[in-house]
Amino acid sequence: MKNQIKKTVVIMLVFAMVFAMAACGKDGGSDKTNELDLSSAEWEEIVEAAKGTTVTFYGWGGDENRNNWLNSTVADYVKENYDIELKIVGMDIEDILTKLSGEKQEETKEGSIDMIWINGENFYSAKENGLLYGSFTDKLPNMEKYIDMKDPETLNDFCMPIDGYEAPYAKAQMVMMYDSAKVTAPPASAEELLEFCKANPGKVTYPALPDFTGSAFVRNLIYEICGWEQFQTMEADYDTVKEAIEPALDYMRELNPYLWNKGKTFPDSSTSVNSMFCDGELLLNMSYSPFGVASGIADGSYAKTTETFVFDKGTIGNTNYMGIAFNAPNKAGAMVVINAIISGDIQLTQYETLKELPVVDSDKLSDEELAAFNKVNLGEGVLTQEELLDHRLPEMPASLVPIIEEIWLEEVVGK
Repeated sequence: MKNQIKKTVVIMLVFAMVFAMAACGKDGGSDKTNELDLSSAEWEEIVEAAKGTTVTFYGWGGDENRNNWLNSTVADYVKENYDIELKIVGMDIEDILTKLSGEKQEETKEGSIDMIWINGENFYSAKENGLLYGSFTDKLPNMEKYIDMKDPETLNDFCMPIDGYEAPYAKAQMVMMYDSAKVTAPPASAEELLEFCKANPGKVTYPALPDFTGSAFVRNLIYEICGWEQFQTMEADYDTVKEAIEPALDYMRELNPYLWNKGKTFPDSSTSVNSMFCDGELLLNMSYSPFGVASGIADGSYAKTTETFVFDKGTIGNTNYMGIAFNAPNKAGAMVVINAIISGDIQLTQYETLKELPVVDSDKLSDEELAAFNKVNLGEGVLTQEELLDHRLPEMPASLVPIIEEIWLEEVVGK
């Protein structure tokens, strides 16, 4: 009898272990994908290991259009082609990095984050602190097939070497906008902007730093006044940066009296500036979404006469990227999804649906693919992709950005 009981218990334990292992394989990718040596694995092995797994993609979730695109177009694509379930998790990047940092300190070998939407200062911090897995982009077939591997934005993120720790996702570029029914000739330079503000006191402003758009606009003014080349290799030293941007600080202090509220204060966000523009309180607006005017015209928030413009010397552009967490439970699955997103097919749907600048190199597209991209209707009031890229300036090192923001608060606001 005792032997029979023991035999029954052993059988039950075996079944329990089998079910537990099966459950792990279904809910994530840890048992199958992380057993694979990704550094030496062939791409076909990585794809096979990713089948039937779930990939989590963490990133800012405030853009409903992007969320819908990810949850439908991208999720459907990777499910149909690779049998991967894509789970989108909305979370601010600061919270993502805090979570990963805590797991790093606790030596958590397997977390819950696979993919991360990241760039700039946050990439710099994450890479420096060992929060990202890499390198991995040399394993992705679509990097070589669709991406310009010599493009500075493929090699560097805010001047920091990427070293294969992230793959491009979409491109953005600073643009400004005006209502052509109210403004006949928008300013084409910082000098013309000053004259425009003098002629229209109180009708122009920009978001208070460290708002992302406001910070980019100030860096653009710095490039206009001081040139951009010197900042690409500049040391992240307060005194060095302040000395270099002093002419731009003088310019911004001269601009202040003619701005909204005479430059004593600035709107708290780009959302506030946009609302003021829509309400007619401001004559100019700015955005890091180069085709955003078309969406605004389409939904009625902007007048049909709203137009986009950039300075003659150009405006700052950057790329946002996809990385993989250092302790991602499904690194193979993440690599497969990232490879899919940089494909011509998915980049085209992003261009069509979200009106985001694609990261694919047009010279690498087939005639059929190129024709499909060229047919995309970007909407009203926008510049063409060619006009934007012809006026695209590189970002400065991420380490300089917080220094500039600190100096702006000390030397410009209310001065």
